[in-house]
Amino acid sequence: MPITDRRITLRFLAAPTDVATLGGGVRGGRILEWIDKAAYACAAAWSGGYSVTAYVGNIGFGRDIASGDVVEVRATLVHTGRSSMHIQCEVASADPRIGTFTVASSCLLVFVAVDDRGRPTPVRQWVPVLAEDVRAAREAESRTEVRKRVEAAMSTVDYAEHTEAQCGVTRFLASPTDINWGGKAHGGRVMSWMDDAAYLCAAGWSGGEAVTVYVDGVRFYRPVQIGQVIEVRSRLLHTGRQTMHISVHVSACWPHERVPQPAADSLHVLAALDADGDATAVRRWEPGLPGDIAMDAHARELISIRGRRSPSAATRMVAI
Repeated sequence: MPITDRRITLRFLAAPTDVATLGGGVRGGRILEWIDKAAYACAAAWSGGYSVTAYVGNIGFGRDIASGDVVEVRATLVHTGRSSMHIQCEVASADPRIGTFTVASSCLLVFVAVDDRGRPTPVRQWVPVLAEDVRAAREAESRTEVRKRVEAAMSTVDYAEHTEAQCGVTRFLASPTDINWGGKAHGGRVMSWMDDAAYLCAAGWSGGEAVTVYVDGVRFYRPVQIGQVIEVRSRLLHTGRQTMHISVHVSACWPHERVPQPAADSLHVLAALDADGDATAVRRWEPGLPGDIAMDAHARELISIRGRRSPSAATRMVAI
């Protein structure tokens, strides 16, 4: 019998290797990996075949997850397109001695079902009936419109223009441990690379510890394969009172090729932390070059677009 359930829950213990290098809670990149795995399992069960991550948006990180906590990652299909599946994910954790789960993160992912040749293929349609399911489906549809406006805004700017802003670059080879069941680097792994690069840029600017509080607009353009050279570039766009808005771009190519091809990009918002792990004021970025001024305005435009849908999300992003 085929699997037809549109919900799945993964449950496991957070390990010491999941915690951020400099201490504190589980790093944002690892949470993104968990989210992607649960959503993939949900998408594969619904479609009955292989699916790829196309977009991840509106990821908020509300509280720390400690090593040793019981973690639940709940994935629910809330809307379908012709070949796409919109999946709502929620991450919660609990001290195993107490057992009370508290939500730590949530987001919406879009997966696309593909055939053996990697081409989009139709999926069964989900028709919500219960009021709660109808609301979730409508919310997913409304986010589609926001995503289109975000993508339109991002398509008008040149992230490669000369800059004086804080930047970071990492390069490495994609290894066999990075691949998913389809033979490509899974989306969660790519998002983990992106979060690491954003942290590198934020820590360099703030001169101290930083933590991811929000991720949005994660778009995937092409698969990453074993043995390819991966380049991840991060760039500071804008600062709030306590936050740093950082663009991240991933590209990939074979070692014998000279020009990397875009693979994914995103926007990360990180908060500066003091020695006690509390949010603290961050040094303000004052752009001077035309490209940097344009990037600062671009970041503000993205805040405005998301704020029109969710004022609370905009507040988190600028840390007023």
